[in-house]
Formats: sequence, structure tokens, C-alpha cells
Amino acid sequence: MTVGGIVLCGGRSSRMGRPKAWLPFGEELMLQRVVRILREVVDPVVVVAAPGQDVPPLPPGVQIVRDEVEGTGPLAGLAAGLAALEGRVDAAYLSSCDVPLLKPEFVRRVIGLVANASIAVPEVDGYHHPLAAAYRADILPEVRKLLAADRLRPVFLFDAVPIRVIEPPELADVDPAFDSLRNLNAPEDYEAALRELGTPPG
Repeated sequence: MTVGGIVLCGGRSSRMGRPKAWLPFGEELMLQRVVRILREVVDPVVVVAAPGQDVPPLPPGVQIVRDEVEGTGPLAGLAAGLAALEGRVDAAYLSSCDVPLLKPEFVRRVIGLVANASIAVPEVDGYHHPLAAAYRADILPEVRKLLAADRLRPVFLFDAVPIRVIEPPELADVDPAFDSLRNLNAPEDYEAALRELGTPPG
């Protein structure tokens, strides 16, 4: 199975107060870090940005595409990413750009569990995590159908296609603290992640 990656960075970062993609982590920026980690496992990787959004420099071969309609959420980003990867991959791991503690082993495990389903999605603490999930490329028509109907929540997609729910015990050995699911939404989240990475806030 050929697997690519999709990184969404078109969110408004309203709680953070500045664009998350540009937050420094050591010698790289947050989007650069997530793309680098993801490329250890999958290839090619596509970054989905908002129309007109400035994106940090990325390695050659990383394609930048734009949401067709701004502000329509992760399903629109998934559609743009899958469209860019069409014909090149069987599936894609979908990530947000604000998970700098993402672990390659976590990505490999999620991909490995998609099996005969259309989506493999972790469920931790009672919540599905659609931005840490593997999606089969052939669900693109279903995603577009939901977007056309203005049904923008990922749960609508989960109801429409066969999914494989990944339980916490299936992930705990590769990421015991579930750091791969830790989104940095606010400045205090960012500062805590910097400390854990050994890069104190400047």
C-alpha cells in the first residue's frame, strides 16, 4: 500500500494569537517540523493552506495546495489533499500542523490498522481524532458529496464509510502519553511543548 501525507495549516490560530505554522521549535518552525516527521514515514506529503496564506519554506517535493473555499474546516482540507495525491497513493495520513510531538511510530501504527476499512481513526478519552487518522484515497467522492451538502463535520464522513476505530491500548506501546494527539492551541501549550523538547521559550 502506497501512503502519502496531508498536513493542514489553514486554521485561523485565534487562540494562539499568531500563525501556528510559523512558531519556532529549535532550528525549525512548527509546520517544518511536522512535515519532516511525517516524511520519515510517508511520501509524498502535501500541505494544505488557506487561500493567500504565507507558508514557511518547505523541502523540495512537498506540494502546497489551497483550500478551495476558506474556513470550511478539515473536510475541505482533506478533499484538497486527496485531490493533490490522486493517482499517486492508496491512502493518506492526515495531520494538523500543530502537533510537534508527533511520533513516526504512531503514524506507522495508525496506517497499519486501516486494513479493509476506509478510515482508521484513533479514539482516545472518548473522542475521535480525525486529524491523526489514515484515509483511503478512494473516499474523495464521498468527501466532496458531504462538502456539497454543507455537512462539514468529520463525523458525517465516519457515518458514510467503513471505519476502523483504534482503541488506546493499540497505540500505548508506540506513544504511551499520546503526545501525537497533543494539539497546541494556546500560548501555554506551546511553551509547555518547548520545555519538553528542551527548547525553553525565548
